[in-house]
Amino acid sequence: MNCKTFFSSFLCLLLFNFSSFCDSPKKISDGLNSLLNGPVLDSSGKEVSKDKLVGKTIGFYFSAQWCPPCRTFTPKLVDFRDANKKEFEVVFVSSDKGVKEQLEYMKETKMKWYTLPHRSEAANALAKKFEVRGIPSLVIVSANGETITKDGRSQVSSDPKGAIKKWKKSS
Repeated sequence: MNCKTFFSSFLCLLLFNFSSFCDSPKKISDGLNSLLNGPVLDSSGKEVSKDKLVGKTIGFYFSAQWCPPCRTFTPKLVDFRDANKKEFEVVFVSSDKGVKEQLEYMKETKMKWYTLPHRSEAANALAKKFEVRGIPSLVIVSANGETITKDGRSQVSSDPKGAIKKWKKSS
């Protein structure tokens, strides 16, 4: 191989790697995408891109408006999420009686996070996968969709300042 051919090949390889590094949009991981096998909605019920969850630790929050322990924990989770929203996001999985109650609960408690469609296949699949037996329940998963803990509720309640660090270490 002559010098000109080598240099051309090297330059092409360098440019290809650089452009793929710079231009590639961040996409949701396959692991997390498989957990969210349906649309994700914002707090007003409009569909949003799942890519808004890229790179974040996710808390799947199983809860309902009618549940007294949920109504006690939800404000704590709202404060926790709002304080950590750059690296942590919540996806609400509602056990409410209907869509109207689900969205009212989100508005009333200032949940500015995401949700799954009410009683959707994706919501039911998550409850089954994580073996949710009661609410409120907060399951924490890494940015690539691996389960970190099914005990997020007690960790947020007992150690709100250390929970994110602990989850990052575990992921």
